[in-house]
Amino acid sequence: MPSADVRFPEGFVWGAATSSYQIEGAVTEDGRGASIWDTFSHTPGTIANGDTGDVASDHYHRFRDDIGLMRELGLTGYRFSVAWPRIFPEGRGRPYPAGLDFYKRLVDELLLAGIEPFLTLYHWDLPQALQDAGGWEHRDTVSRFAEFAHTMAVALDTEVGQWITVNEPWVASILGNLHGIHAPGKRDLKAALQVAHHLLVAHGEAVGALRAELPATAKIGIALSLTHTEPFGDSQADAEAAEREDGFINRWFLDPLYRGRYPDDMWEWYGEAVPEVRATDLATISVPTDFMGINYYFRDVVAYDRSERPVEARSIVPAGQPVTAVGWEVYPPGLYETLTRVHRDYAPALIHITENGAAFEDRLIDGRVDDPERESYIHRHLHEVHRAIAAGVPVGGYFVWSLLDNFEWSAGYAIRFGIVYVDYATQARTVKRSGHWYAEAARENGISS
Repeated sequence: MPSADVRFPEGFVWGAATSSYQIEGAVTEDGRGASIWDTFSHTPGTIANGDTGDVASDHYHRFRDDIGLMRELGLTGYRFSVAWPRIFPEGRGRPYPAGLDFYKRLVDELLLAGIEPFLTLYHWDLPQALQDAGGWEHRDTVSRFAEFAHTMAVALDTEVGQWITVNEPWVASILGNLHGIHAPGKRDLKAALQVAHHLLVAHGEAVGALRAELPATAKIGIALSLTHTEPFGDSQADAEAAEREDGFINRWFLDPLYRGRYPDDMWEWYGEAVPEVRATDLATISVPTDFMGINYYFRDVVAYDRSERPVEARSIVPAGQPVTAVGWEVYPPGLYETLTRVHRDYAPALIHITENGAAFEDRLIDGRVDDPERESYIHRHLHEVHRAIAAGVPVGGYFVWSLLDNFEWSAGYAIRFGIVYVDYATQARTVKRSGHWYAEAARENGISS
């Protein structure tokens, strides 16, 4: 357990994160419509072991018990997402009362437990009806998202003070529309870049919709998946590949959000694949926000590889480096480098670490889950957060991914990220060793050196 001699600022948020499709289950209950992830996960060959999110961690029925676990863990913040098809089963029309009621009950229980809700509007579960009409490639989806944002703001205006518009637009656009390993399963660079652009425009439109309804005290941001890129070798080719990779993953999203333009080098590189951009789009995208969410998992060591689409860059895990159960390098200093770079180059007013965590081979033995690797991972990354704060980066909170073991997208249930173990056969929950450690860190507002 921590013997805290490394203290975090007063009011630092100790949180955990989840997303709707990954934990809720109940995909056909109370009027919920289908999402693109329902369709994708039921398509043969898309998900490991044929898994789906139909039941997931059954949070829809067990949310009160799960909030009890959050209270036991000493969390002061909980980041969750709203299932868009619970509110608008067809993506438009009248909001569905049962869907709104679920999230009102969830938020009320969080507030009673003294846990601040951090609500994410879009964590990838687009209503299938909107995908059928063109999805995020179609401009109309941006308007539908603004309506969704407005509806949630009206429903929860005084209860929720922290709002995240879009989670990881890079993952939603690139993994879903270029690499085809996430919903909707497309493989088209031009489509992916148009989706990315529309997600950013939707973010800006949602900020406006939220601001129109929420109290002035409400805080609004976006959550980006960012990484620290480094060249693998000393060659000019590797250095240029690393710069393109940084443009592909980081700058293509950071620059329009904080500078009101796309990076010139990447716009030229993409050529005819660049998205259609309307005259007012970049002003909409770069509307001021109250915070940036950063999701960080690993660094990206990059070598030049002409065969790798779309930026001729191949990611490599250096020999001898520790990795997680999914092969991601464990490199905590990359979080410090990411935080200080974003602060230096883009200067958001506030940063929250909205996701950080790791998958390891967890086993429930005699009622316990001993996961020292995850405990070490979280501990070391929190050290880098503290180091960044000491360097002047305004970090306000840390959300471990994830609260619960859950449906991990294309990996299904084969891997576990939670600090709480879920026995999927019984839905019994067991706090892991890492969860007990994290609870102590939260209570002490600090960690050991």
